[in-house]
Amino acid sequence: MIVTKSPYVITRRKVILDYGRLYCDTPEKLLKSELFEDIVDRFVERIASRGNSIFAFLKENLTHLKRDEMTGFLVNLLRLLSSHTAEEIVVMNNDYKQILSEKEYLYEFIEELYNFWRSFERFIYIEAPQRSRYAKSSLHHSKFIRSNEEFKDLVLYVYRTVSENLIGENPRVYRQLPAGSNMGMLLEKVECKALGIYSGLKDIPFIRLSLTEPPLILYPVMNKRKGRFEEINELTEKMIQLNPDEWFCFPAKVGELIAFIYFHRDFISLGLSLSNLFEIADYDDIDGKSPDIMLLFGLNNPLPGDTVFYEDRDTDTLVGLIRHSEDVDYFGYFKKMTLTLHNIVMLKKGRLPVHGAMAYIKLKNGGEANVVIIGDSGAGKSETLEALRLLSEDHICEMRIIFDDMGSLGINDDGKIVGYGTEIGAFVRLDDLQPGYAYEEIDRSIFMNPDKTNARLIIPITRYHHIVKGYPVDILLYANNYEQINEDHPPIDFFSNSEDAISVFRSGARLAKGTTDEKGLVHTYFANPFGAPQRREKHEETALFYFRKMFETGIKVGQIRTRLGIEGFEQTGPRDASIELFKTIEDISSSQ
Repeated sequence: MIVTKSPYVITRRKVILDYGRLYCDTPEKLLKSELFEDIVDRFVERIASRGNSIFAFLKENLTHLKRDEMTGFLVNLLRLLSSHTAEEIVVMNNDYKQILSEKEYLYEFIEELYNFWRSFERFIYIEAPQRSRYAKSSLHHSKFIRSNEEFKDLVLYVYRTVSENLIGENPRVYRQLPAGSNMGMLLEKVECKALGIYSGLKDIPFIRLSLTEPPLILYPVMNKRKGRFEEINELTEKMIQLNPDEWFCFPAKVGELIAFIYFHRDFISLGLSLSNLFEIADYDDIDGKSPDIMLLFGLNNPLPGDTVFYEDRDTDTLVGLIRHSEDVDYFGYFKKMTLTLHNIVMLKKGRLPVHGAMAYIKLKNGGEANVVIIGDSGAGKSETLEALRLLSEDHICEMRIIFDDMGSLGINDDGKIVGYGTEIGAFVRLDDLQPGYAYEEIDRSIFMNPDKTNARLIIPITRYHHIVKGYPVDILLYANNYEQINEDHPPIDFFSNSEDAISVFRSGARLAKGTTDEKGLVHTYFANPFGAPQRREKHEETALFYFRKMFETGIKVGQIRTRLGIEGFEQTGPRDASIELFKTIEDISSSQ
């Protein structure tokens, strides 16, 4: 027996629609689609289970119908209302007279049905023929984008037409709400190396184009990350068995590395949010190639832990595995597992991975510096650079972000220590941004759980060119978020030798901000739980080399007191630190 794949899936408050198979370009097609009937049925079931007054209205006016007959009756009525007025329908069919006599209640039903549809996270995709290079064509990009726009306009048109035909008048206010999809993707099957135990991955389609309707608000189950990424000594085929019909692959450029990030459709909102964080890899990076990193997010198979990874030395690939669970329904697991694997690869290449932020800053008086601020989650590294950005109008003529959370230090051809990034975007705490900033950038943002502690924002902040260029490091600072400023603890102070410096960085002290399951003053090896502790011996050797070379070459190494972890200084602490950093750049530039 041949089982036909459904053109849509409704799972965990998400609607995932194969628009190539359920294409609707007229109100008739939309209202006759199985998806529309399914949504109506789910809505009726919902109001019935709640004892809603709208359902009481339906029962009172549809006494001749059983519950399972109501959906078909209502769908037929809505189809008629898409092309006829209420009065015309009564003339044509007296069966609708009773329910159409209660226009206000029926109008409320339509409004709530519309809101019910919009309460889902909605995704559309079109899958191109295998190896067609369909998704590479700008013409097909335009068609895909236009299809998404047409779908949104069609849903709005049907909703408004049905409402107007029922009430008999036009509204005075029109709100262009995002009624179609929230996110979309153009998919293709790509020939990549998937040998041995990975052969089951070859049929999973790759995302070649993503589309987002910002501002987008998502509500994942969790709002913080907990636990560690543990290494396993064996990877079996059984661990990574999956149904390719339920999976997608986001091919990401993570710095110079290529990562195939596979995710189960239940986590599609988080998976597609990666497009605000990582550059999508080009055809030449993935066609016939094997990746540096693989991540499989949402596995239902038995695993040694919820978040584990394996180093496949035969293929020279790092493989991350994350169990299918509501406990990992948080974007931080996507981001941090990917960056953990990136950091292990960097150590193998002789680079020093750093958990921090880096920016090129050019002052209006001509001074300039490339600044790296290192710190664990909630230390204030990104917040300090953001506060510095607010100085730009008066004092700074250019500020270019190289990385905002994770990067690496390497040696260029001139023997200088340079910084490389990993991401084109940032995943930042909404609470710690300067007031109003998130709303200034709302047109490109993805918000996650904005009503909860540790509310987050994913936003593009730089171009891929800058994160792989390699910028010489002038200043390297540790973000100290727990000490008050006084005579002994100035906003910024510099170390006189590599031993004192490396001791502070190795200790990795910070006041936890609730971004993970940690509380109080905690210590994390080199403020970097992502790769450094997993390869501690190699990391220690690499860190000693780079810190000694920084002092040999005159790079300023110190700490900056952001006070972000101290209550009452969440805004003023990073601002004061940024002002001191501005003065430091001025002093260093004037002395050169």
